[in-house]
Amino acid sequence: MPEHAPVFLLVEDNQDDVALIKRAFKKSGIFNPIQVVSNGLEAMQYLDGAGRFADRHRFPFPKLLLLDLKMPGVDGFEVLDWITRRPALRGLRVVVLSSSSARADIGRAYEMGACSFLVKPVDFNELCRMTVAIEGYWGRLEGRAERAQWHGET
Repeated sequence: MPEHAPVFLLVEDNQDDVALIKRAFKKSGIFNPIQVVSNGLEAMQYLDGAGRFADRHRFPFPKLLLLDLKMPGVDGFEVLDWITRRPALRGLRVVVLSSSSARADIGRAYEMGACSFLVKPVDFNELCRMTVAIEGYWGRLEGRAERAQWHGET
Protein backbone atom coordinates (compact mmCIF):
# COMPACT_ATOMS: atom_id res chain seq x y z
CA MET A 1 0.00 0.00 0.00
CA PRO A 2 1.38 3.42 -0.88
CA GLU A 3 2.35 5.66 2.00
CA HIS A 4 -0.28 8.23 1.06
CA ALA A 5 -3.26 5.94 1.75
CA PRO A 6 -5.64 7.75 4.11
CA VAL A 7 -5.02 6.90 7.73
CA PHE A 8 -7.89 6.38 10.14
CA LEU A 9 -7.30 7.27 13.80
CA LEU A 10 -9.28 5.09 16.20
CA VAL A 11 -9.71 6.50 19.72
CA GLU A 12 -10.89 3.57 21.84
CA ASP A 13 -10.09 2.56 25.41
CA ASN A 14 -11.46 -0.99 25.18
CA GLN A 15 -8.80 -3.24 23.62
CA ASP A 16 -11.41 -5.89 22.77
CA ASP A 17 -13.32 -3.28 20.73
CA VAL A 18 -10.06 -2.20 19.06
CA ALA A 19 -9.35 -5.79 18.01
CA LEU A 20 -12.91 -6.31 16.74
CA ILE A 21 -12.98 -3.05 14.79
CA LYS A 22 -9.62 -3.75 13.16
CA ARG A 23 -10.72 -7.30 12.33
CA ALA A 24 -13.98 -6.01 10.85
CA PHE A 25 -12.16 -3.53 8.59
CA LYS A 26 -9.81 -6.28 7.43
CA LYS A 27 -12.62 -8.80 6.83
CA SER A 28 -14.51 -6.13 4.89
CA GLY A 29 -11.55 -5.58 2.58
CA ILE A 30 -10.75 -2.10 3.90
CA PHE A 31 -7.00 -1.81 4.21
CA ASN A 32 -6.50 1.79 5.21
CA PRO A 33 -3.92 2.03 7.97
CA ILE A 34 -5.56 2.37 11.37
CA GLN A 35 -3.63 4.16 14.09
CA VAL A 36 -4.98 3.55 17.60
CA VAL A 37 -4.84 5.64 20.75
CA SER A 38 -6.54 4.60 23.95
CA ASN A 39 -7.81 7.88 25.39
CA GLY A 40 -8.76 11.44 24.62
CA LEU A 41 -5.49 12.95 25.78
CA GLU A 42 -3.53 10.71 23.40
CA ALA A 43 -5.96 11.64 20.61
CA MET A 44 -5.25 15.34 21.14
CA GLN A 45 -1.50 14.71 21.27
CA TYR A 46 -1.70 12.62 18.08
CA LEU A 47 -3.69 15.30 16.24
CA ASP A 48 -1.27 17.98 17.44
CA GLY A 49 1.76 15.91 16.46
CA ALA A 50 3.03 16.33 20.01
CA GLY A 51 5.18 14.15 22.26
CA ARG A 52 5.61 10.62 21.01
CA PHE A 53 3.40 11.46 17.98
CA ALA A 54 5.74 14.16 16.62
CA ASP A 55 7.05 11.94 13.80
CA ARG A 56 4.43 12.46 11.07
CA HIS A 57 6.02 9.71 9.01
CA ARG A 58 5.22 7.17 11.74
CA PHE A 59 2.04 8.94 12.86
CA PRO A 60 0.53 10.59 9.76
CA PHE A 61 -2.30 13.04 10.18
CA PRO A 62 -5.57 11.10 9.84
CA LYS A 63 -8.19 11.66 7.20
CA LEU A 64 -10.84 10.22 9.50
CA LEU A 65 -11.19 10.12 13.29
CA LEU A 66 -13.19 7.25 14.77
CA LEU A 67 -14.00 8.45 18.28
CA ASP A 68 -15.38 6.64 21.30
CA LEU A 69 -17.24 8.94 23.70
CA LYS A 70 -17.13 7.17 27.02
CA MET A 71 -13.50 7.01 28.11
CA PRO A 72 -11.84 7.67 31.44
CA GLY A 73 -9.99 10.96 31.82
CA VAL A 74 -10.47 13.07 28.69
CA ASP A 75 -13.64 11.73 27.07
CA GLY A 76 -14.82 11.96 23.48
CA PHE A 77 -16.91 15.09 24.10
CA GLU A 78 -13.82 16.88 25.40
CA VAL A 79 -11.92 15.80 22.29
CA LEU A 80 -14.73 17.14 20.09
CA ASP A 81 -14.67 20.44 21.98
CA TRP A 82 -10.88 20.63 21.64
CA ILE A 83 -11.09 19.95 17.88
CA THR A 84 -13.70 22.67 17.30
CA ARG A 85 -11.43 25.25 18.94
CA ARG A 86 -8.61 24.55 16.47
CA PRO A 87 -9.06 26.09 13.02
CA ALA A 88 -6.38 23.80 11.59
CA LEU A 89 -8.59 20.79 12.40
CA ARG A 90 -11.80 22.08 10.79
CA GLY A 91 -11.51 19.69 7.86
CA LEU A 92 -11.06 16.61 10.04
CA ARG A 93 -14.00 14.25 9.71
CA VAL A 94 -15.08 12.77 13.02
CA VAL A 95 -17.26 9.68 13.23
CA VAL A 96 -18.40 8.85 16.74
CA LEU A 97 -18.45 5.12 17.48
CA SER A 98 -20.21 4.62 20.78
CA SER A 99 -22.05 1.97 22.72
CA SER A 100 -24.44 4.72 23.80
CA SER A 101 -27.65 5.28 21.90
CA ALA A 102 -28.84 8.03 24.24
CA ARG A 103 -30.45 10.88 22.30
CA ALA A 104 -28.65 13.40 24.49
CA ASP A 105 -25.26 11.92 23.54
CA ILE A 106 -26.17 11.79 19.85
CA GLY A 107 -27.45 15.37 19.78
CA ARG A 108 -24.49 16.69 21.76
CA ALA A 109 -21.98 14.95 19.48
CA TYR A 110 -23.56 16.45 16.36
CA GLU A 111 -23.74 19.90 17.97
CA MET A 112 -20.02 19.61 18.73
CA GLY A 113 -19.10 18.86 15.13
CA ALA A 114 -19.27 15.09 14.67
CA CYS A 115 -20.01 14.14 11.05
CA SER A 116 -21.71 10.92 12.04
CA PHE A 117 -22.78 9.02 15.16
CA LEU A 118 -22.84 5.24 14.99
CA VAL A 119 -23.77 2.84 17.74
CA LYS A 120 -21.29 -0.03 17.95
CA PRO A 121 -23.13 -3.20 16.95
CA VAL A 122 -22.90 -6.27 19.15
CA ASP A 123 -22.95 -8.66 16.18
CA PHE A 124 -19.64 -8.99 14.30
CA ASN A 125 -21.32 -9.19 10.87
CA GLU A 126 -23.18 -5.97 11.63
CA LEU A 127 -19.86 -4.41 12.64
CA CYS A 128 -18.40 -5.47 9.27
CA ARG A 129 -21.33 -3.86 7.46
CA MET A 130 -20.80 -0.72 9.51
CA THR A 131 -17.10 -0.57 8.56
CA VAL A 132 -18.04 -0.81 4.88
CA ALA A 133 -20.50 2.05 5.37
CA ILE A 134 -17.87 4.14 7.17
CA GLU A 135 -15.31 3.59 4.44
CA GLY A 136 -17.87 4.05 1.69
CA TYR A 137 -19.28 7.29 3.05
CA TRP A 138 -16.40 8.94 4.94
CA GLY A 139 -13.27 7.08 3.92
CA ARG A 140 -13.37 7.85 0.22
CA LEU A 141 -11.43 11.03 0.54
CA GLU A 142 -9.05 10.74 -2.37
CA GLY A 143 -9.42 10.11 -6.10
CA ARG A 144 -10.79 6.84 -7.48
CA ALA A 145 -7.48 5.86 -9.14
CA GLU A 146 -5.60 6.38 -5.86
CA ARG A 147 -8.12 4.22 -3.98
CA ALA A 148 -7.73 1.46 -6.54
CA GLN A 149 -3.96 1.64 -6.14
CA TRP A 150 -4.23 1.38 -2.30
CA HIS A 151 -6.40 -1.70 -2.62
CA GLY A 152 -4.31 -3.35 -5.32
CA GLU A 153 -6.97 -2.95 -8.01
CA THR A 154 -4.68 -1.50 -10.68
